[in-house]
Amino acid sequence: MRSSVAIIGLAGLLSAPAGAATRLKELVSLEGVRDNQLIGYGLVVGLNGTGDRKQTFFSAQSLANLLQQMGVSVNPLLITVRNTAAVMVTATLPGFAQEGVHIDVTAAAIGDAANLQGGLLVLTSLRGVDGQVYAVAQGPVVTGGFSAGKSANSQTVNHPTVGRVPAGAIVERGAPSLTPTGRVKLQLRQPDFTTAVRVSDIVNKKFPSAIPLAKPENSALIAINVPPEYTSRVTEFVADIEALEVDVDRASRVIINERTGTIVMGKEVRVSPVAIMHGNLTVEIQTILQVSQPEPLSQGKTQVVPQQTTTSGEEKARNLVLKDGATVEQLVQALSSIGSTPRDIIAILQSLKAAGALEADLEVI
Repeated sequence: MRSSVAIIGLAGLLSAPAGAATRLKELVSLEGVRDNQLIGYGLVVGLNGTGDRKQTFFSAQSLANLLQQMGVSVNPLLITVRNTAAVMVTATLPGFAQEGVHIDVTAAAIGDAANLQGGLLVLTSLRGVDGQVYAVAQGPVVTGGFSAGKSANSQTVNHPTVGRVPAGAIVERGAPSLTPTGRVKLQLRQPDFTTAVRVSDIVNKKFPSAIPLAKPENSALIAINVPPEYTSRVTEFVADIEALEVDVDRASRVIINERTGTIVMGKEVRVSPVAIMHGNLTVEIQTILQVSQPEPLSQGKTQVVPQQTTTSGEEKARNLVLKDGATVEQLVQALSSIGSTPRDIIAILQSLKAAGALEADLEVI
């Protein structure tokens, strides 16, 4: 049985309008405005006997410290509470996040807890890379899965040791962000010199000036001077820039996922004139162990006699010819016409790239 293969030609097999433009809002980000990763250590309580076991000592110590702050003194070595689990809590703090804003957090068990279902995350401080507390989290954990039964008679759905607390954290300190002033810089999410020049041109066309306002500094950064009429309205100026549309230039690329047999090619991919011949050579060596049993009352001995069989087979070569200027559609149809399997197509594409006939970057993921 042949393996199935999914071949996708982006904007080549789908009928997309020619020269479709993209908003700058999807292409760029403002320098200094970025997300910030937060992390914290906390406890999830209220579990139904699925928390940390005796082997996880730090969860008992953490519970003892928590109780100590509430005026309850207890020896952590004497605690055996299976309704508590130690977790690592993470969150993403958006740029310009203000105090009092709620953000989502994720809690993941770091001990030997079996399930966080139904648990409650108690007050946890979330710190940034600078060690400062930027948010505090607390609330019920939603796992999106469950685990039932014990030992061999158990059933687990999804991943019950990781859960989310929707809107479970409250921002206590504003994120460090660079406020736009008289000069802003746009960062391309996919660096490209051609696209950077086009963005600069479209901004200068929208805001004409004796001296061009926008200038590409490199393939990923465009510096823009704020016009005099927007000096006190920089936010509005950035909003107007985000609404501009530009034709994006992308490098030709072929992406191969050998694990799933998926091949994705853009419409810019071209194939030079080339002839392809492909066939399979199969060699099979099989060993069968037979037992030689002597006759009754004879002096013979039982022997194991290996029987080896070698067979080989070679398919008739299948060939195809691609003419000058072949498109993605023609390449897909040609590969499908010779019944190529995922491994065959990957080998053919690699050979085309080595021969200099594939005018695109080949990337295997």
